[in-house]
Amino acid sequence: MPSDEHGPPPGGHGPAQERRPAPDAGLLSPVRAGTEAEAATSDLAYLTAMLDAEAALARAQARLGLVPASAAEAITTAAADADRFDLPGIARRARGSGNPVVPLVADLRVLAGSAGVHVHKGATSQDIADTGAMLVAARARRGVLAHLDRALDALAGLAARYRDTPMPARTLGRQALPTTFGAKAAGWLMGCLEAREGLAAVPLPAQLGGPAGTLDAFGDRALDLVAAYAQETGLARPVLPWHTRRTPVARLAAALAVAAGALGKIATDVWLLAQSEVGEVAEAPGAGRGGSSSMPHKRNPALSALVRSAALQVPAQVQVILAAQAAPHERPAGEWHAEWQPLRECLRLTGGAAETAAELLDGLEVSTELMRADLDDLLDVLGDDPGTGAAAALVGQALDAYRRRRT
Repeated sequence: MPSDEHGPPPGGHGPAQERRPAPDAGLLSPVRAGTEAEAATSDLAYLTAMLDAEAALARAQARLGLVPASAAEAITTAAADADRFDLPGIARRARGSGNPVVPLVADLRVLAGSAGVHVHKGATSQDIADTGAMLVAARARRGVLAHLDRALDALAGLAARYRDTPMPARTLGRQALPTTFGAKAAGWLMGCLEAREGLAAVPLPAQLGGPAGTLDAFGDRALDLVAAYAQETGLARPVLPWHTRRTPVARLAAALAVAAGALGKIATDVWLLAQSEVGEVAEAPGAGRGGSSSMPHKRNPALSALVRSAALQVPAQVQVILAAQAAPHERPAGEWHAEWQPLRECLRLTGGAAETAAELLDGLEVSTELMRADLDDLLDVLGDDPGTGAAAALVGQALDAYRRRRT
């Protein structure tokens, strides 16, 4: 290798710069790049959530007289601005303790001044990290649900508009019998609706158990403190600490996978229907969208590809989270740590897929003429027109379910 006296190679970086952390801008994950979910799950978002958890703990303890009210106010004020903390430094220092809460607490104590002795009182690192993760999840979920609602509105519109529009149904990739595009959209609608309901129903609890999960540091006010802490965070009140009972994380991850899968189903069908030989639907054109680096004549289904990429990745991330449920005794030894990044990926990928799918469906172009032409080819094979069965009635049922559940 060349010596340092000659400087870095053209376009390269010196040794000090190589160690400087660069932002994760989503270069290899365009489905979430620049989306609401990406912002809600950034390192800064996690740092902010853990600081919120510390401040909420101090306020809850002040409500019960366990710490002075002035201390809770000082801790909340010190924690309120995440920019006062050296985020890359905390990340590097976390290597020494195995989690970022230890260095975060040390810095918060300094910033809180004389109130620093009351920071993190009676808590353990996992209490703050888990509560912070649930705060991130709650904030990210709001965005995911909002984009799913956009997608649902678009799907309901497609189902109603094309309720009676005939097209070939396809089984095993081959034309089968007649159906309607409205019926296909109704299937997408129900899948998305069920996924949205499942995700919205997952409880997101606060975490507070202390070093061994027994709440011993809080004396006879322990259960009252858990209730007050949950109220201060806005999260659900846990029945018991869940340090090694990872059901809340597993349920959330599974619900995100179902949502990503429902969106992936839509994207897969759109991609297949948009093939040159079919052309029954197309993604809306837009500046820089669907272009090819070498074939300018192509209009690629880029949005569908991005949604499908998320749907293919999320189940693999969930597998890690499900495996991490087998945690030992009262404190995980690597299982908890293994959840962190997969859970974030589930949130940001599903959120990115929901936002992208809503954009895709809002602008979806439907060619009723090509649907009719392809159906005519099928009818030539069948010899007569068996009709579309109860497709229109099925669409009506799906729309009724959508209206009931959305009111």
